[in-house]
Amino acid sequence: MFIANHRPTSPLASLLASARAPAVAVSVGVIAATSFVSGVGCHPAAAEQPAEPKKEAPVARPGDIPAPADVAAPPADAGKTATGLASKVLKPGTGEQPTAEDTVEVHYTGWTTDGKMFDSSVKRGRTAKFPLGGVIAGWTEGLQLMQEGETRRLWIPEELAYKGRPGKPAGMLVFDVELIKVVKMPAMPKTPEDVAAVPATATKTKSGLAYRVLKKGPGGPHPSPSDTVEVHYAGWTTDGKMFDASYRRGETTKFPLNGVIPGWTEGVQLMSKGDEVRFWIPGNLAYGDTPQRPGMPYGMLVFDISLVSINGT
Repeated sequence: MFIANHRPTSPLASLLASARAPAVAVSVGVIAATSFVSGVGCHPAAAEQPAEPKKEAPVARPGDIPAPADVAAPPADAGKTATGLASKVLKPGTGEQPTAEDTVEVHYTGWTTDGKMFDSSVKRGRTAKFPLGGVIAGWTEGLQLMQEGETRRLWIPEELAYKGRPGKPAGMLVFDVELIKVVKMPAMPKTPEDVAAVPATATKTKSGLAYRVLKKGPGGPHPSPSDTVEVHYAGWTTDGKMFDASYRRGETTKFPLNGVIPGWTEGVQLMSKGDEVRFWIPGNLAYGDTPQRPGMPYGMLVFDISLVSINGT
């Protein structure tokens, strides 16, 4: 989140950290883990031919969930997609079906094909929640086949998992996944037509902050700098590039109003619960007019902000 001068760590960034993009460090999640694949040892080579490699038996740790009987390979009754993903419904569901843009809440356990459990939200005793588009390809595809309430077993080939990346479970991975809840992603705001400059219809404060009310709520008190506010927002640079949005994360953002950039501290105090306002924040009330560090927006920034609650109400 740029408004607080940092981007928050996802609560589940290492959960199935995407093989397509670098993972964000985190404390919990699939493959937050430990050892993954059993070591392989070989007997000394015989004079005539090398000995067969000997694979060590997986060692169960206390509380590990036993692997299913079909962990080594998909059974004949498993369905298979064009990508090579195999799956089997263990318990049908009847609820919402997610898209890649949605956030999902699940319980899961994962094993390598030798039967070794490498991660489990069930063992930790708490569910996992993450954006479905930010995980390994096999999960992104597989969970879109599911409905809320469903439990499904996935056999994910290596090319849809970690592709041999060091430190990650190797080979085909097997997951039992219970889809508990689908959180539908709100519609992403479109780039404003007046993003390039402050329009004549905007109101301007003494500090140089400009704003225009997009939707008026029912009225009520305004927050003070010491209040904690809950908002949905999207932010653009004046060339129309969206650089941050709570909508991308599928959840609102809460923060103390005196802990963000000055343009936000001033602007949100002008709002009441239910208001939606567009702000044009000059560089001196945001991150400056020159680049401070790579990836940090600069110059005038434009935000659409919806005020959801003040101090939780």
